[in-house]
Amino acid sequence: MDLLNTLVDKGLRRELPTRGEALAVLATSDDDVLDVVAAAGKVRRHWFGRRVKLNYLVNLKSGLCPEDCSYCSQRLGSTAGILKYSWLKPDEASRAAAAGLAGGAKRVCLVASGRGPTDRDVDRVSDTIKAIKDQNENVEVCACLGLLSDGQAERLRAAGADAYNHNLNTSEGTYGEITTTHTYADRVDTVQKAHAAGLSACSGLIAGMGESDEDLVDVVYALRELDPDSVPVNFLIPFEGTPLAKEWNLTPQRCLRILAMVRFVCPDVEVRIAGGREVHLRTLQPLALHLANSIFLGDYLTSEGQAGKADLEMIADAGFEVENAGEVTLPEHRAPSGGGCGSHAEGGCGSHGGGCGSHAEAGCGSQEGGGVCGSASAAPAEAPAAAAEAPADARTDLVSVRRRGAGTDLAPNA
Repeated sequence: MDLLNTLVDKGLRRELPTRGEALAVLATSDDDVLDVVAAAGKVRRHWFGRRVKLNYLVNLKSGLCPEDCSYCSQRLGSTAGILKYSWLKPDEASRAAAAGLAGGAKRVCLVASGRGPTDRDVDRVSDTIKAIKDQNENVEVCACLGLLSDGQAERLRAAGADAYNHNLNTSEGTYGEITTTHTYADRVDTVQKAHAAGLSACSGLIAGMGESDEDLVDVVYALRELDPDSVPVNFLIPFEGTPLAKEWNLTPQRCLRILAMVRFVCPDVEVRIAGGREVHLRTLQPLALHLANSIFLGDYLTSEGQAGKADLEMIADAGFEVENAGEVTLPEHRAPSGGGCGSHAEGGCGSHGGGCGSHAEAGCGSQEGGGVCGSASAAPAEAPAAAAEAPADARTDLVSVRRRGAGTDLAPNA
């Protein structure tokens, strides 16, 4: 297929595809999905070999969020039966992180629901970062705390944070349809603050909220322009008790096409399969490793994920290997200092001039786990009228609320 040959050539050169080419990837048929995966896989292997980076989420503060993000189980007005608790103490968070690191993770993502951190919250998280790094010197720590105020990114960096996650989630044109308590521009501003402070920026999207192909391409091109080092791709987990509970718009093949499109547009960044992979990719998860070079290990923020042991077996069986703590994730041109997290100084997502979060649970803008939170007085966003009933083939049996790990007395899944 001429389209795929063209996209491979562009990906190897870090050249931005045209919008028409990106849309054409999403429009390919299920009959062509293996060809699409094979083509995007060439780009993935060129920049990242067969390494898979493992990330581990620690939900520092769960639920009780005044934000009205329609996709989020922690939102204002949510009746989802998730765990709800206030801030974990630094030693509690460090113990939770240790479970993920023992399972092979090299990055710990510290997530907290809320509009954004107070100065006291930044102090809390700073103490937690120190506690984790005192026990694990080489671990990467990514914070995901919502909208940042001036100076907070610098304080997190000084405390030892390596990265900051804040997802765009969807296109600017449709953002107001899923959230009313903050704006798309607020999210862009926070990613820019992280960049300016020298943190490795992490920003991604949520697919499956009823958006069009054009919306998906819009948000991925906006991400390329923002130049994050890592792009989490979340697939909506339709939690009962949220406005998008009946939105079951994804198939495994659709998810693979979305991941391929992201890889072609952002060839040399860490593309992470985030929340919802177990729900929507299902038995095709191993194929997605040919597109993405990073996943979350074990559970998410408020939902359960695949068993950590099963994740490791899947990686090995598919012919990939877990990236170890001593390896640099990003290509040399994105990480000139040799740091594990990388740097955006050279140009990102293919090229700067051209352009932690997980939906289901990577909070802070992550789909399922919440994101920036807004004002408690705001009314919850309404679900789309077309989302009245879930389709007969909806896999509600795969949506499971997390009942172990952080915030409980049970051992975590790692």
